[in-house]
Amino acid sequence: MKVAAHRNHPHYWAFVLHRASGLLLALFLPAHFYVLGLAIEGAATLDGFLSWAETPVAKLFETALVILLAAHLTGGVRLLILEFVGSRESSRIAVAVGTGIAVCTGLIFLLNGT
Repeated sequence: MKVAAHRNHPHYWAFVLHRASGLLLALFLPAHFYVLGLAIEGAATLDGFLSWAETPVAKLFETALVILLAAHLTGGVRLLILEFVGSRESSRIAVAVGTGIAVCTGLIFLLNGT
């Protein structure tokens, strides 16, 4: 099966990453509001969640969240640059740099949290 030419372009994959990170961040919001609700219920309930938040699995979820936030941010900046500067062949480098920044941000967060 042959893939359409526009789907092999880095801007297409940057678009997909930006949309996917936005959707995943939107799915995170109910969990975030749930934890905020635990704080309203009382200190003991929140402390139970916070003890779980110190587990390695929770740290991996936090790292994934930071990577999603950084990917969404760099994708938005890429869109602003394309809007104001225009599409150029050198903007492929911007896509790679933005992706690298997102991954590095997540790794720094992970390493700093241990």
